[in-house]
Amino acid sequence: MRLEIWFEFASTYSYLTVSRVQTLLHENQIEYVWRPFLLGPIFRDRGLTTSPFVLDPLRGAYMWRDMERRAKRYGLEFKRPSTFPLNGLNAARIMTAALNEQWCGHFAKLVFEAQFGRGKDISDEAVLKAALSACDVDPDHWFDLSQQEDTKQKLRAFTDKARALGIFGAPSFVVGEELFWGDDRLEDAIEWAMDANRPRQKY
Repeated sequence: MRLEIWFEFASTYSYLTVSRVQTLLHENQIEYVWRPFLLGPIFRDRGLTTSPFVLDPLRGAYMWRDMERRAKRYGLEFKRPSTFPLNGLNAARIMTAALNEQWCGHFAKLVFEAQFGRGKDISDEAVLKAALSACDVDPDHWFDLSQQEDTKQKLRAFTDKARALGIFGAPSFVVGEELFWGDDRLEDAIEWAMDANRPRQKY
């Protein structure tokens, strides 16, 4: 049973997950798929105009401190961007276009590191193209692919699928019919996938 990684490029906690998830899944020999999606439309479905961390300053203040603690725990650089949330649409489109490429996970990590490790603006085309160049691929080619209508439609379909699954935040993980929400539930999702994949003893 594979594990689906649902993430949003503007999500702080998705940074923590994307930075460590591949290592954990490889160690445990779990098949996985990336599922980029957009939280904005899902928030609007619930009457929210922006991130709950912005709408509730107390919750937002806790989140930023929690990010500092957890990034330190995982050995990750952390720098709060000057604007939050940033527009991750083009990053999500590039990821969607590149889902069948082996380097797509590395691209995602680089984008998150730029945003939450160095405080860069990931809505800046130059930041995204630098991440693509670091993956040893043609940045112009992949940026052009990301703007094609079939890529845009595929990303919209992922967002619709997230709605259908009951996903309301990122990161989220789906194993079979089980939904897990939050970076701190990644290990739980992995354990569930491992248990589902263990051979059952016959009596």
